[in-house]
Amino acid sequence: MLGIFLETLNITAPVFAMLFLGVFLKRVGAINDGFIVSASGLVFNVTMPALLFLGIIHANLRDALQPKLLIFFSVITLLSFACTWAWAIWRCPYAERGIYVQGSFRGNNGVVGLALAASMYGEYGISLGAILAALVIVFYNTLSTIVLAVYSPVIKSDPWSIFKSVLANPLIISVIAASPFAYFGIGLPNWLEKSGSYLAQMTLPLALICIGGTLSLASLRKSGNLAVSASLVKMVWLPLLSTLAAWLVGFRGAELGILFLYFGSPTAAASYIMARTANGNYELAAAIIVITTLAAAVTTNIGIFILQWGGWI
Repeated sequence: MLGIFLETLNITAPVFAMLFLGVFLKRVGAINDGFIVSASGLVFNVTMPALLFLGIIHANLRDALQPKLLIFFSVITLLSFACTWAWAIWRCPYAERGIYVQGSFRGNNGVVGLALAASMYGEYGISLGAILAALVIVFYNTLSTIVLAVYSPVIKSDPWSIFKSVLANPLIISVIAASPFAYFGIGLPNWLEKSGSYLAQMTLPLALICIGGTLSLASLRKSGNLAVSASLVKMVWLPLLSTLAAWLVGFRGAELGILFLYFGSPTAAASYIMARTANGNYELAAAIIVITTLAAAVTTNIGIFILQWGGWI
């Protein structure tokens, strides 16, 4: 039992160490809001596309491209979105519903989920994680735009606007660009691949530090029960029910482990940016990010421990 616990801690500790390093650096003034905005933009527009691109072109598509897993993840994502929206209609004031739904279903899979998958399963974790991340980007951006637009007067929710925002996403572009390289086995020149790998290696530590730097206990105090409720949905009910469904369907090993890590990721930091763009309650969005990120340090370890103890991953 102790051996499993230590193994679990070795997987998750480096990821959450980077998160809390961001908290510390912000507190002592080593980084500020300007740095976080610039660095987050660099991650979103440059380094993470490079990571996804290289992860996909190096992926063994025969192993990593698994239609059953991708279909399952898509169905669970749609179901969780629909269920949290129905719950929000009953549970939340009208103006808070979009923020609540986004915080309850939108995980930080592109950073925390992918980092944990890479830590736990190495190159295979990056390959499968990158392909899942491509799916995540499409679903989360589209569904979040829809639910926020319903309750916001400033976001366009027509199909053409949503379609354009998805296609303009740098992460989507990198996935589309990498697909023919992976399919036809086309390599990159050594100098270009090495330069790309330098960028890719910056992604996870820089992104995790930026997320840590955005955490604010002040926003937590202002949001109260709604933030706690959304966080319980995101960090307890969603990963519990989704991972159980994956186990019942027959997923085992790395596939079940990566599904758990993705379903159990804390709320995406991008939800705060989208909440501000929608003129929504961004303090509620920030509070959900704080609670779920702190909770993930506990729930992720417990979940991996149980799955390893049962011999399922």
